[in-house]
Amino acid sequence: MGDDSNGNDLPQMSDADVMTRLLTENLQRDQSEPEIASSIGEQMLHMDIPLLPRSVRARIRDVCSRIKPRNVTLVGGGIGHLAAWLFDLWSNSDQNGQEGHINPPDAFRIIEPGTRFCVIIDRLIRRYDAEGWAQSVSMTWQEVFAETSSSRASNIAIPENAVNSILPMPLDLILIDLPEGERVAAASAAFDLVSPGGLVLLLEPTVPTGDVGDIFDDLEPTPAQLKVQSFNEWIELVKRINDSDSVGFTDLTGGTLVALLKNF
Repeated sequence: MGDDSNGNDLPQMSDADVMTRLLTENLQRDQSEPEIASSIGEQMLHMDIPLLPRSVRARIRDVCSRIKPRNVTLVGGGIGHLAAWLFDLWSNSDQNGQEGHINPPDAFRIIEPGTRFCVIIDRLIRRYDAEGWAQSVSMTWQEVFAETSSSRASNIAIPENAVNSILPMPLDLILIDLPEGERVAAASAAFDLVSPGGLVLLLEPTVPTGDVGDIFDDLEPTPAQLKVQSFNEWIELVKRINDSDSVGFTDLTGGTLVALLKNF
């Protein structure tokens, strides 16, 4: 957007204004669910796999349409539900006479430790003719983070885009679609990896309710107590990031989408 924009095509403005613009609905896009994504969602219901709320999926696609990232990572590929929304954006955005063609990123890595799920994701990639820029990675996020961090540390003297790592650098966008208990740790690691101007998007963990009792060091915490611990860690993470960078929230049907933006 000219000389007054940053690397994510967001103009120079206050942090609050950036987040408002970043997270608002794209009224120029059709908000209906893509056909392929809808079919995947039906399969997930039959398999009793939790779905990211539809409003959150749609808003993530809106954000991606606005920032036009170069290198993207999706943590928690599942059987490709959220990925299908993004493939629809990047592969079909020039169809039906729609204005503002959005090119795909240079690289899209989908992290999914389940080998069988990766096979399904690979079929989805081929269905969208995205083999040139999209790839599934059958590893846990912890493994990917550890190997990528090690590659960066051992090549600190060379530019990021020359580092040979699992994830292409610099990382503009990391999307997290993991079970609630895994999101906080994943978001913390993701924020360490994104480059200045980079963004992490995830669904905010739900606020614990009710009395969970005292937590003792010599006793295994209950699931309710673990939920409280995880949410407390989330609050601390948001506070830490907000001290030096930017955090934005948008309330949607089914949850709150959170954006963690690393400042330049």
